[in-house]
Amino acid sequence: MPTTFKKLDVRPLIAKGMEPIAAIRSRIDLIKAGEGLTVIAPFLPSPLIEKLSSEGFRSRAQHQPDGAWAVNFWRDE
Repeated sequence: MPTTFKKLDVRPLIAKGMEPIAAIRSRIDLIKAGEGLTVIAPFLPSPLIEKLSSEGFRSRAQHQPDGAWAVNFWRDE
């Protein structure tokens, strides 16, 4: 598991009624070896987890005290 995770909070996009997948995709495509991406969402993004899993990403989801979900995505080396 990487030690460096870039963070993307998609809650503001969702609050505006926007679909966050383009923002997530642009960030996930820049992930280098040893890095990961943490997506902060207002709900557990199960479809995203499944999609990225099919692309070789591993994930770990954590429910946050404020009710949001933080999901770490990374690829094994």
